[in-house]
Amino acid sequence: MTKTVEQISVSTLNRVLQPEGWARPIGYSNGMEARGRTIFVGGQIGWNAQCKFEAKDLPGQVRQTLENILAILREGGAGPEHVTTMTWYVLDRKQYSAALKEIGAAYKATMGRHFPAMAVVQVSGLIEDEALVEIQATAVVPD
Repeated sequence: MTKTVEQISVSTLNRVLQPEGWARPIGYSNGMEARGRTIFVGGQIGWNAQCKFEAKDLPGQVRQTLENILAILREGGAGPEHVTTMTWYVLDRKQYSAALKEIGAAYKATMGRHFPAMAVVQVSGLIEDEALVEIQATAVVPD
């Protein structure tokens, strides 16, 4: 039987590091502890496997970017539950904040309810002119 992300106990994969007394973050973790085989996913953007942008909006590109990350993880025998950290690069933090509900829906549709350590950084530009977001990820598959 294949388990979904929601059915897999995070404690059996990676441990969330939540200092006592700290407010619990929403949509990410402050830190993760993991042991095992490491997969590094280079910066992915919101184009499809043929390097074509189908989505022109930020939530659509986020979804495609996360799907690209998952495709790479599958090649390494991993899934979203193995991701320990992600760094998001966005062109416009105000656009990102305004679309949080839609971005959250795209995230949950692809990554489930697994929230690794994350950072979001506004950048002045990305290499591909049509790209609105780039995401880099690290995953650890337990021994």
